[in-house]
Amino acid sequence: MHRTRIKICGLTREEDVRAAVDAGVDAIGFVFYPPSPRFVEVRLATELARLVPPYVTIVGLFVNAERDMVKDVVANVPLQLLQFHGDEGEDDCLGFGLPYVKAARMRQGFDLLKYAAAFPSAQGLLLDAFVEGYGGGGETFDWSLIPSGLPLPLILSGGLNAGNVAEAVRRVRPWAVDVSSGVEAAKGIKDAVRITEFVAGVQNAHG
Repeated sequence: MHRTRIKICGLTREEDVRAAVDAGVDAIGFVFYPPSPRFVEVRLATELARLVPPYVTIVGLFVNAERDMVKDVVANVPLQLLQFHGDEGEDDCLGFGLPYVKAARMRQGFDLLKYAAAFPSAQGLLLDAFVEGYGGGGETFDWSLIPSGLPLPLILSGGLNAGNVAEAVRRVRPWAVDVSSGVEAAKGIKDAVRITEFVAGVQNAHG
């Protein structure tokens, strides 16, 4: 079994970036979606990105953003991967000079294989629970809804925390897991202990 990669999303403070890096995560995410309580301005994201060492991927999350807004962020923040969480089509995700992953909001009756076929250029699919708004809702979804034979690497999100992530990794065998609210003391405020416990939960799944 491969080592499951770990991303902590929605970082807004220096101490949270340091805690995530110290815990050994593979990626950190900045949210560029103004309605989110985890939204960061370009200037703050640029400052936080300076704290990220080599080989930790910096991801920018967007939701139905205007192309000029994405281009502005990409021009100013040293992102290495884009994450599109809204109703974007494949054309909306291309043309920024960076690879991307596309989020799918899982619920009963959703055809994930058809959805995946619409994004052949994606680096992976991030599966989240279908909730009001976009992401960060802290809700899990029924993992049995995930079909076999997905053509893209699977990133599991949605309601993960230190208490359930080991089971999630063992059952789903995702390429990576992505957590936001599950390691927070309050919306947008991460908890270093919860981050450490989450990382340990993923590692424990590997036996």
